[in-house]
Amino acid sequence: MCGIVGFIGKENAVEITIGGLEKLEYRGYDSAGIAYQTNQCLTVCKEKGRVSALKNKLVDAKSSIAIGHTRWATHGEPNQVNAHPHLSLSGRFVIVHNGIIENYQKLKFEYLDTYTFKSQTDTEIIVNLIEYFSKTLHVEEAIRETMSLLEGSYACLVLDTYNFNQIYFFKDKSPLLLGRGPKGFSFSSDITGLIGVAEEYAVLEDKLFGVVEENKITTKDIIGLPKKIIFSPIAISEEEIDKKTYDHFMLKEIYEQPMMIRHIISKYFKGDEMQISPKLIHHIKQSDKVNFVACGSSMYASYFAKYYFEKLCGIPSEVFCASELVYSTPLISKRPFFIFFSQSGETADLIAVMKKVKQQKYPMLTITNTMESSMVRLSNYALNIYAGKEIAVASTKAYTAMVVTSAILARSISGAKTNLKNNLKGVSLAIEKVLENKEICKGVAKEILQCNDLFYIGRGIDYWTALEASLKLKEIAYIHTEAFSSGELKHGPIALIQQNTPVIAIITQEGTNQITRSNLAETEARGAKTYVISSKGVSTPEDDIIIPNVAHYLSSLVSVVVVQLIAYYTAVLKNNDVDKPKNLAKSVTVE
Repeated sequence: MCGIVGFIGKENAVEITIGGLEKLEYRGYDSAGIAYQTNQCLTVCKEKGRVSALKNKLVDAKSSIAIGHTRWATHGEPNQVNAHPHLSLSGRFVIVHNGIIENYQKLKFEYLDTYTFKSQTDTEIIVNLIEYFSKTLHVEEAIRETMSLLEGSYACLVLDTYNFNQIYFFKDKSPLLLGRGPKGFSFSSDITGLIGVAEEYAVLEDKLFGVVEENKITTKDIIGLPKKIIFSPIAISEEEIDKKTYDHFMLKEIYEQPMMIRHIISKYFKGDEMQISPKLIHHIKQSDKVNFVACGSSMYASYFAKYYFEKLCGIPSEVFCASELVYSTPLISKRPFFIFFSQSGETADLIAVMKKVKQQKYPMLTITNTMESSMVRLSNYALNIYAGKEIAVASTKAYTAMVVTSAILARSISGAKTNLKNNLKGVSLAIEKVLENKEICKGVAKEILQCNDLFYIGRGIDYWTALEASLKLKEIAYIHTEAFSSGELKHGPIALIQQNTPVIAIITQEGTNQITRSNLAETEARGAKTYVISSKGVSTPEDDIIIPNVAHYLSSLVSVVVVQLIAYYTAVLKNNDVDKPKNLAKSVTVE
């Protein structure tokens, strides 16, 4: 859960690497560092905290080669000593690393028991193993020997002070891209770091080793056989990753949702006909159960996919938390189909499950925002959610895009004659109305600002929205928030209600309207400060936020924007770092 960047070429590699780290800072921001060559000498500079602190130290620094890192701490506390890059004991090699080495303690004992280590990181093991083997092997062979011993995940860039004309790279499980352009060759943990520097990129495969010089690339597999890589044009522009006039990326991404829904429609509809692979549809229809696997916001989106598949398609479905499923395999039906949801396509918990599923030869579909990702390469099928680049750590538009894509897929499988295209257009217009009235959401945020605990409640699809609402408030406002099915309140959670505890009910469904209101009244009778978010068709004049009516099965796409705004404004009023909340990173690439 870190970001690595590297550059070798004709331009100032320090400036390019720092720019890349700034673009990747949403991947990790506990510390940042850079290593570069000047006058045949190695310079390593690293700082605790944000990239800006590092940048201020490098105003006049110049080099033709550099590697950099922005860290989300796994092994060792977030401080300057544990920050990357890390040097080998003699200082010959320097490394940046994204991932986790699971057997680092064993390797330390077996090979490096006489070495002195400066940090608490597993990364120091890698760079010192390279040094250890380089005493008897060529550098390339030393790196491949090191790779053969590592268990876990890694994407690494290495400089050798004996030869400053090249960058060594190697990876397994953790993402790494190689960019190519007129300025030179560049590396990044995701495509964001290559924008504006490279014209095309290659997604590097697992167990790949390589060397890049200013005008040359050499790539091999772990045993040293030549390995070809394929470059593709970079289709994302710098404008897409610019905040423009918005105060935060999160607010920009909330506002992009209406246009994004219309974009998804344009991608998956040709006239009124949906453009989903007939082979994929047939494969899912042949299954006797669909298993949805995800984490976090993606998991809450997958509850809607389950709902659509069962209601529209009549296919039994179940939702699994990936981090639980990988260690606790449930009973599998005779003809299962697995669908994985991930914004980044690099989620380690999901990849671990996918590898187990692949071993069993069960068919898989990945629904993602990143079509060049590891999960797509593991899958039989992939669907793009077309959310565009999402920079803020807390997901908003990617969550919405997953729900929309799920509805389109389910509708394609069912063959039922529903007016989904026009209904989605109606959702887009309804979200725009919510955004026009954002001040109401800000008003609720002001009232809940000082609370220690808050509860969201709902039933059916409103409960699933409540789960996402609770997560958003936790992530960026740092308020203890829980979501409950309103019917479960009297089975325990109502004991937590104290005087003025905020309880927010989401009510968009006619069938659960009155009973949810009754449950809310039970909390009010015990001192809760209650709020209601409702669809117009089931609203009362006393409700706090009333959203436009849309097709009932899509109402959550509108109500979720309300809770996104409440979380956003609460975080802003608390002066929190909205786009980079503490202890969180965008791409969860470690288990």
